[in-house]
Amino acid sequence: MTLEQLGNEVMEGRQIDREEAIWLYGQPLEALCAKADEIRRHFCGDRFDLCTIINGKSGRCSENCRFCAQSAHNHTGAEEYPLLDAEQIVPEAKKNDAQGVLRFSIVTSGKRLSDEEVDRMCEAVRRIRRETGIAVCISFGLLNEEQYRKLKEAGATRVHNNLETSRRNFPEVCTTHTFDDKLSAIRAAQAAGLSVCSGGIMGLGETPEDRIDMALTLRELGIKSVPVNMLNPIPGTPFEGNKRLTNEDMRRIVAVYRFILPDASIRLAGGRGLMADKGSGCFTSGANAAISGDMLTTSGITVETDKALLRELGYEVRPDA
Repeated sequence: MTLEQLGNEVMEGRQIDREEAIWLYGQPLEALCAKADEIRRHFCGDRFDLCTIINGKSGRCSENCRFCAQSAHNHTGAEEYPLLDAEQIVPEAKKNDAQGVLRFSIVTSGKRLSDEEVDRMCEAVRRIRRETGIAVCISFGLLNEEQYRKLKEAGATRVHNNLETSRRNFPEVCTTHTFDDKLSAIRAAQAAGLSVCSGGIMGLGETPEDRIDMALTLRELGIKSVPVNMLNPIPGTPFEGNKRLTNEDMRRIVAVYRFILPDASIRLAGGRGLMADKGSGCFTSGANAAISGDMLTTSGITVETDKALLRELGYEVRPDA
């Protein structure tokens, strides 16, 4: 089997297996990326999905995720504030809508929002849907199906909940909740009729096999929006000394992900601002979506800068399924 043959079989509808994905990971970078970009064009055309996020509740998180600036277990000096209300969130949604952003995600720190906080966020979602044309995503931790149903009825269409890494590596990243807790929350969102955006962070000490295993889990879950974050080793976190990945590392990862998840929106997310080319190389290696603007606790790339780059690359900013 050659790289060309395997790519052609993916375009004909065959799913590759774990051994083939591991083999792919070792193939010459430029040939791998070129074939991945061909697969992207075959399944997704020139569509590019662009979203932004707002940090709706910051810091003091009970969870001990070793990468996170907002964990109460880490000492990073990250800003702390309670849940924002609709009056603070809606203007940001309006601003992003006016810039041509397709999706606006409200992200909150903590293991999960309480029922009362979910009700408050439902009001914010309803107002955004009434007052803008932007789609609303929510990232509120490990909610249950009833809470997700409330948010869907309010107008949310997508839930974000990252697996972060593989099942094998997860206990090296977090011990206050489990990989199965993540899976349960994702399945609860799907049962409530919401689409799910889920991916992970690269550079957490995982192996290439861990990266592949996470992608295969996402495929089993039917995930079609897959954020690929590059770790920003933040001082004060246990992972502050982790080696930063290179542009070439990220291109290889998104290319292999395109083979495994051929029709997904593979979304460059946190850490993209650290890349010398701001992700341009990944956008010709299989990635076809991005989070624009600022991240939760770090600065990002402006929407206008991203839109100019995407025009240059021949993409059209329009929503995925």
